[in-house]
Amino acid sequence: MATETTTGTAPDPSTEREVQLACHEVSYSYLDRFPALDRVSLTVRAGERVALLGANGCGKSTLLKLLDGLIFPASGEFTAFGHTVTEDTLEDEQFSQAFRSRVGFVFQNSDAQVFSPTVREEVAFGPLQLGHTPEQAETRVTETLTMLGIADLADRAPFQLSGGQKKRVAIAGVLATNPEVLLFDEPTAALDPRSQYWLTDLIEQLGAAGKTIVHATHDLDVLPRIADRCVVFSEEHRVIAEGTPAEVLADRDLLLSVNLIHARSPLPG
Repeated sequence: MATETTTGTAPDPSTEREVQLACHEVSYSYLDRFPALDRVSLTVRAGERVALLGANGCGKSTLLKLLDGLIFPASGEFTAFGHTVTEDTLEDEQFSQAFRSRVGFVFQNSDAQVFSPTVREEVAFGPLQLGHTPEQAETRVTETLTMLGIADLADRAPFQLSGGQKKRVAIAGVLATNPEVLLFDEPTAALDPRSQYWLTDLIEQLGAAGKTIVHATHDLDVLPRIADRCVVFSEEHRVIAEGTPAEVLADRDLLLSVNLIHARSPLPG
């Protein structure tokens, strides 16, 4: 496993794809005192499936928020689709709408994302905010709820739903805008086994359909199904290694050093 580089000798066809998201030496601290990212660089190309790995608090979720334009680096640069993303650029309505239509974020906690009185209104919110007519938004709602198998929940209140159902609604709200890039923060956390399997299968299908996917996860067993490349964070909030799922999962010393497995644990897979 090479440090801060992708290992392997075979040519990587993804390097010929369009760069959609790129971070160069970005750093971020909460309250200007608590480091979360330390000079992190990352490039994500169209159609790639990238897994962010590391212990709790290493910076994975912070990086996803930065990629979604929810926070901004204290130093370094973040570009999306060839344009620098800053607080100032996102204040431009045209730029902001273009960016928001192309990047969707599914939060770890669905309660932080689902807020409308009914599921139908929740899923329609994104398309309406992006300028779709009510008729167009309703079409998006119907198609998305049907695709995710939750059309029967359309008129339910989100607070009446189970955790797995809320997760599906949160994902529906994002997919209704048909973004090119999907960001998932610990997608299978706190879900029952059936919901975990469903969500893993969905992420796999979205990747096969050409969506660009970046997700933070602790679920090492599913990496071969949902990731082409793994980016490994140290507890010092830095990227210390990259590689294919097979390469990362075979490197016991690396997994131990970043607190992803216990010394007595067998290797995943």
